[in-house]
Amino acid sequence: MRNLIGMGLLLSSVASMGADGTTSQRMEDGHRVYMEACASCHDSGVDGAPITGQTKQWSDRSHLWEAVLFEHANAGYLSMPGKGGKQELSEYDVDAAAEYMLNVSHPDLPED
Repeated sequence: MRNLIGMGLLLSSVASMGADGTTSQRMEDGHRVYMEACASCHDSGVDGAPITGQTKQWSDRSHLWEAVLFEHANAGYLSMPGKGGKQELSEYDVDAAAEYMLNVSHPDLPED
């Protein structure tokens, strides 16, 4: 079930971004890493993690969005481990997952 919801979120976010192959590939990569390293907390809100796709849960986060989100995703923040606890992930992988989460949660947010 979670995979179906995640795939639906992926398809809607990719569809809203247009036909740019690079963006689509990055969002596919982001979705893959999200499911592998982030979904276990961000699909259900474990330890206060904001739930992906729930815009209001992300509304009091920093307005620096991508820069802060990428830094927290890579290094960790509060009870969230860096790289979702998967230290083998590359910076590209973690950034793609964070970008995926941001695009799903705030599809109309302008890019930094």
